Amino acid sequence: MSNLSQNTRDQGISHATGESKVPGKVQEKAPQGLEERLSESVHPTGTQTGESTMKTHAKDGGDASIVPKKIQEILPESVERAVPNAIHDTGDTGGLHRKK
Repeated sequence: MSNLSQNTRDQGISHATGESKVPGKVQEKAPQGLEERLSESVHPTGTQTGESTMKTHAKDGGDASIVPKKIQEILPESVERAVPNAIHDTGDTGGLHRKK
């Protein structure tokens, strides 16, 4: 990563939150909005919650789930959060997860 600073169009730094397939110099020159529109599988920024983030959202690094870790990692975050905590504990407390 170079010593560039972020400008008013959010250029100069990468906004990737994981391993990106986009070359570093391109990441630095691309506006943040463009980076966020790329598929999470190509350039993960964590902004497209409907797509897989290649990580689990269950507590304890995925150990708080009966779902196999490899499946946890490829599921969209919205699916992980929709599953009841008794099966896949994300720590969510609203919706299906609220205590009765």
